[in-house]
Amino acid sequence: MTREEVQKRIHEYGIVPFIRVESAGDAMFAAESVLAGGIPIVEIANTIPTADQVIRDLTRNFPTLTVGAEVAGGLEEAHRRLDAGAVFLTGPGLDQGVVGHCIEQDIMVMPGSLTPTEIMTAHRLGADFIKVFPCSGAGGPKYIRALKAPLPHIGLVAAGGVTQSTAPQFIAAGAAAVGVGEDLIPRQAVRFREGAWIRELAMRFLNFVRQARAQMG
Repeated sequence: MTREEVQKRIHEYGIVPFIRVESAGDAMFAAESVLAGGIPIVEIANTIPTADQVIRDLTRNFPTLTVGAEVAGGLEEAHRRLDAGAVFLTGPGLDQGVVGHCIEQDIMVMPGSLTPTEIMTAHRLGADFIKVFPCSGAGGPKYIRALKAPLPHIGLVAAGGVTQSTAPQFIAAGAAAVGVGEDLIPRQAVRFREGAWIRELAMRFLNFVRQARAQMG
């Protein structure tokens, strides 16, 4: 997918499922379940063992899935994730080298930032979205609303502690999308291979986003 296509998909669905699990098999199961629930986007955590191979397997086995990767280890890790097939990169913080490389290669990038200064810096570097992380600990939807007042032109993705109850609030506050982990992909659901549980949650989150956007007009 092109950079523009990835941007459009994230805007369209408004949800970036974050997969941080204990094994490659767990990651494959979680991603397949999320896709079956109607969300064709996943972000693979940097802590997953053999994350590169997981990305390769996902892109090969599920060609309709938009696979992104969290990068916390600098450019070397970024190169590995991209070589494995990731079509967008994210991070828990702002790594200017990774952002710069993505811009040069025309790859969608969504660095993590929390303060207004970090967010403005990331945007000035050319980031497509800014992952506001950890958003819930900084004030939740109220924090997004406060940021959007002076920065309405910056696409913010609320991540870190997003739940079923707060997801629509984040969208209503102005977030372009939400990054959701445990509340969309429960550990117990993965452990016991309860795919129906994850599929139901995926559909529920999609509905939350649709309803919040509809109410915004």
